[in-house]
Amino acid sequence: MLRLSKKLLFAIEAVVDIAYNAGAAPVRSSDISARQGIPRRYLEQVLQELVHRGILAGQRGPRGGYRLARERRHISIGDIVRIVRELEGGIDLAEGEEGSELGQAVVRPIWTKMQNDMMERLDSITVEDLCNQARQAGIRSQATPVVTDFSI
Repeated sequence: MLRLSKKLLFAIEAVVDIAYNAGAAPVRSSDISARQGIPRRYLEQVLQELVHRGILAGQRGPRGGYRLARERRHISIGDIVRIVRELEGGIDLAEGEEGSELGQAVVRPIWTKMQNDMMERLDSITVEDLCNQARQAGIRSQATPVVTDFSI
């Protein structure tokens, strides 16, 4: 079953924070933690899994941090949800074979359809969509501009 866990909420907020605040330099996890109020113990585990799964790219060192591994218009909220659901390892009771005939034939198909509909909707929402909403809400980006001045 799809539920909004702390880990899932933190993962979505962290990816959107990185997309919204990245500029010339990668975004440090300590900055994400401070801006979003996410405890670092949750954050690091989720960020590493998102790197491993190709949503984020990590950069080590004193100027290290995280940036998106692909364009924000190509990362859906559904992508993040699937990764975190696997990380949490929850069991989906709608997919089990135990239970009554009524449950198997009537209740579980309704539940499965609702979950599929929700995932389809989450797949249609991109990180770029959420960044645009943040901009429209007047949330200030912390991005450092990319310097492109080639004058000597």
